Amino acid sequence: MTSTLPEIPENLPNWTEELDRVIFNFEDIQTELNYQQAKTTLRNLVEHLDLTKAEKSGLEAEILDLETMLDKLENMVVQIAAFGMVGRGKSSLLNALVGQPVFATGPLHGLTRTVQKVNWCISPVAIAEAERAFRVTLPTNGQSHVELIDTPGLDEVNGETRAIIAEKIAKQADLILFVIAGDMTKLEHEALVQLRSFGKPIILVFNKVDQYPEADRLAIYTKIRDERVRELISPDEIVMAAAAPLVKTAILSDDGTRTLQMRRSDAQVTALKLKILEVLQQEGKALVALNTMLYADNVNEQVVKRKLLIREETANQLIWRVVMTKALAIALNPITVIDILSAVVIDVSLILGLSKLYGLPMTEANAVKLLQNIALSMGGVGVTETLANLGLGGIKTLLGLSAPVTAGLTLVPYATVAIAQAGVAGFSCYAIGQVAKVYLANGATWGPDGPKAVVNQILTTLDEASILHRIKGELLQKTKLGTM
Repeated sequence: MTSTLPEIPENLPNWTEELDRVIFNFEDIQTELNYQQAKTTLRNLVEHLDLTKAEKSGLEAEILDLETMLDKLENMVVQIAAFGMVGRGKSSLLNALVGQPVFATGPLHGLTRTVQKVNWCISPVAIAEAERAFRVTLPTNGQSHVELIDTPGLDEVNGETRAIIAEKIAKQADLILFVIAGDMTKLEHEALVQLRSFGKPIILVFNKVDQYPEADRLAIYTKIRDERVRELISPDEIVMAAAAPLVKTAILSDDGTRTLQMRRSDAQVTALKLKILEVLQQEGKALVALNTMLYADNVNEQVVKRKLLIREETANQLIWRVVMTKALAIALNPITVIDILSAVVIDVSLILGLSKLYGLPMTEANAVKLLQNIALSMGGVGVTETLANLGLGGIKTLLGLSAPVTAGLTLVPYATVAIAQAGVAGFSCYAIGQVAKVYLANGATWGPDGPKAVVNQILTTLDEASILHRIKGELLQKTKLGTM
């Protein structure tokens, strides 16, 4: 490591052409990283989200993210995001890489700049309310595209918003440039730790080195390397640069006197360009496919959680409707045999309805098999319903048949028995529905613990008294049979 900026030969290949060459070779990606399969997987995910209109509501941002990731794969886009505090020359550094002033320099917050006369496209990317990052796409001669992303200064937004921005952009980016302009502050170190946690390659750029004497520059570099980022960044990933160096220039005035003025000189970012090329040469092919799929997987998890949450709410509503239907049917039916048959038919119908809701439609035969497995696993609950149908059903039948003889005196005990029987049937139906719901929500599998574990977990959370009380109250209202 020398104390001055390294001397870089000027006869380097064209920057954008070299980027295109080192990042992508389509045939290599297909063979080395199965890039085509990654695209197909993500495309299938986007096209087969299996969401209803209601489920899509509230998931617009997540769905858009998945579509953005697919577009990134389809167009072979490498994203390089720059982070840094205000005044560190982050925007100037990106402009130096681009070779044109496409990013607004100075505080980024609230600024928008549109460049119309150059072959660049600046597009705002919404990160959070009132916050914007700016993305520039470099035109290349081949199939790849490179996007440079400028972000608000780390100290320009509050901590919560800063964390949102960092997570949003860093998770999508393939390479991160972290720009400092001297010894690191506590805030910069905290931000670097957070960015490091996303597992992306990071180049630490010590910018504005032209403003320091050589001895001071080397001392700062050594302190950063050996103390500040020793556990975070490899020394090979620390690069010095001068994005907009100031040099003293002698100015000859009309009266012949000479004065010294500070003027902008050519950017010294060749070492940074070479480091970017080196990282992309070594990892570029893997970065795009891997980062895109990891980010898409994270977004997909959010979509699935939201989908299952909404479907669980709908499933609970369906279960409760069927519970009331079964309880009411059992309560009003006077014949024991029909009680038993009706209970089975209604339980099977519930399973069929839930299977359709979770996108796993079953045949009636499969639904019956699942009901049998659940009933066997439920043990005491299933036995209780069977005994209730046989015992209480028989008593209810006798009371119903004797009503004409007793001039209706047996109707009150009939109602009491009917509601008790309906309560047991309703509770059993509720338990069956909850167990079937978990089974279907898991993709028609019981998970590693088997059906009994699932059943026990659900049954231990059920408040039988509360359920029976609710069934009793609604039954009384629906049947108007009086009070028990």
